[in-house]
Amino acid sequence: MSITAKELARKLNLSQTAVSMALNNKPGVSTETRRLVVEAAEKYGYDFTKLSLKKNKAGSIYAVSYRSHNAIMSYSPIFDAMVEGMESVVQKDNYKLKVITFYEKRDNLEHYLGDLRTTDCVGIILFGTEMREEMVRPFLKLPFPVVILDAYFENLNCNYVVPNNRQGAYLATDYLISRRMKQPGYLQSAYPLRNFSERLEGFYHAVHDNGMSRSRCIIHQLSPTIDGAMADMLAIIDRGDALADCYFADNDLIAIGTIKALRLRGYKVPEQVAIVGFDNISEGRIIDPSLTSISIPRHYMGQVAARELLSQINEPRQHTCKIEVSANLVKRFSV
Repeated sequence: MSITAKELARKLNLSQTAVSMALNNKPGVSTETRRLVVEAAEKYGYDFTKLSLKKNKAGSIYAVSYRSHNAIMSYSPIFDAMVEGMESVVQKDNYKLKVITFYEKRDNLEHYLGDLRTTDCVGIILFGTEMREEMVRPFLKLPFPVVILDAYFENLNCNYVVPNNRQGAYLATDYLISRRMKQPGYLQSAYPLRNFSERLEGFYHAVHDNGMSRSRCIIHQLSPTIDGAMADMLAIIDRGDALADCYFADNDLIAIGTIKALRLRGYKVPEQVAIVGFDNISEGRIIDPSLTSISIPRHYMGQVAARELLSQINEPRQHTCKIEVSANLVKRFSV
């Protein structure tokens, strides 16, 4: 049986009022006392679903960005669009949204999670974009619901909101093949991410469905930034490596960097080399030629994640779900 607040107060030699204020994150107790009570409650199996904090609307939703190499999340517009989507939902429900960035190489996770337990947090939307499974597990042990956004981990029983990467990559590759009737190449991120692995699967699926050989696809590994991809592609061209007639890129940053490199070396896009990106970022609309890309409604993803979290806060449930948000092909002039 789980321990009651009254029993917990007796064990800690504190008043029931102090324990109640600490558990419900109300003013009137020190940070140290609050931490002591929460840690003891977890140790002795207190049932946190009893807390009134989950039913009143005095707390905050925390959007936590956990960054490892920071190669992808450093491009802020994609991140900002999802945060804006969250805000539009939680504010209507009278919650506050607090955005926190945690850096793997700089910050101590254990200390960070300890601090998080004593805040006004009632739920977390965790950006899983750059996270590994072992990073996620400690967040799932916290005494409030978690929704993982932009990543999926098969071994973790949690709620997810993710882009349909396979579908988007399939659409892009199938379109390339239909326009060029040639074997497509792949501009692959040098930094591995789950999202990129799923896009590679979608790419190969389209290649197979069009009767082409996976083994004949030319693959270049490039840095997932505009400047990095441009430098890497210039080196590839200058070495005299074979180039494909057309490419699908893991993201728009790689695609734009590649277009810049090709044009610097005298190649015409799309006449000689066609390219499709992924993410539909604003820079893709202004580069010459404008970039054909896969659009993911990031603002909508943020809204869906926030609604899913609020649903868990208001009515805790045993079952979890994975919500995939579909992609669309935006046709411009790079193909």
